[in-house]
Amino acid sequence: MPSAPEPPSPIGRRRGAAAARIGVVAAAGLVLAGCYGDVPEDAGAEASDGSSEHADQRYPDVREVEVEEGSGGTVDLAVTISSPYDTPERYADGWRVKGPDDTVYGEHELAHDHQNEQPFTRTQSGVRIPDGVDEVVVEGRDSEHGYGGATETVEVP
Repeated sequence: MPSAPEPPSPIGRRRGAAAARIGVVAAAGLVLAGCYGDVPEDAGAEASDGSSEHADQRYPDVREVEVEEGSGGTVDLAVTISSPYDTPERYADGWRVKGPDDTVYGEHELAHDHQNEQPFTRTQSGVRIPDGVDEVVVEGRDSEHGYGGATETVEVP
């Protein structure tokens, strides 16, 4: 009659337990890595409470710009800005509209923070773009750090 298998030695049990732990850690890592790409683009779009989570962000990001033909040969812009760090003390306080050669065609000033409205959209009317300019860049401005952050390049009518 065959003999019963010997119980694993303490070293064998430890190796088995270690292998099981490594397997669990590896599986958890794969799950987390798989979730990383599933974060929606607007995951941070909710209203911010001004927490320190975004305090190290130096500039607002221009998220979207819609351009329409205005009156008298001008254009009107609807600019969406994300500045999740906004507080009454420091906030996105405007943007500028630039040409391909960095000539500034217009600036827009925001008078207060938008802490509880993120991202937010405001309009600017009557921006005169010279003939021959096919696209402009819109860049946000921070009340403390000035211009910077993500920009949007858009075609003009």
